[in-house]
Amino acid sequence: MEKTIGKNGFTLIEVMIVIVILGVLAALIVPKVMSRPDEARAVAARQDIATIMQAMKLYRLDNRNYPSVEQGLVALVKKPEVDPLPPNWKSYIERLPLDPWGNPYQYLNPGLHSDVDVFSYGGDGKPGGEGVDADIGSWQL
Repeated sequence: MEKTIGKNGFTLIEVMIVIVILGVLAALIVPKVMSRPDEARAVAARQDIATIMQAMKLYRLDNRNYPSVEQGLVALVKKPEVDPLPPNWKSYIERLPLDPWGNPYQYLNPGLHSDVDVFSYGGDGKPGGEGVDADIGSWQL
């Protein structure tokens, strides 16, 4: 009987080539996947702000004006006890959400960009910023 001596397994060079290819693929794919949670938070903040703005418009239709800054966004959930008292108040949203970074949404009346502004300070919780830390507001909808 003839014995055939064959190579079983991979050479070191073959293993190194596979590792380099996997490294290149990881370098291209990982940055795109890692930014997804930040993009999802920004989208969630925009959706929350749009919902709050719809509730604000209903509040204004019922009560002829927006809540004052003193009344704040809480006026959409609970009837204000601070002047000006709304004559036709209803519950406009079930609860007031926090932004995706765990901070309360901000409210200005009069707004800097429109009649009223509802906004989040973004990831850093401070005014201004870029990228993940950029402010997200009702004027951007």
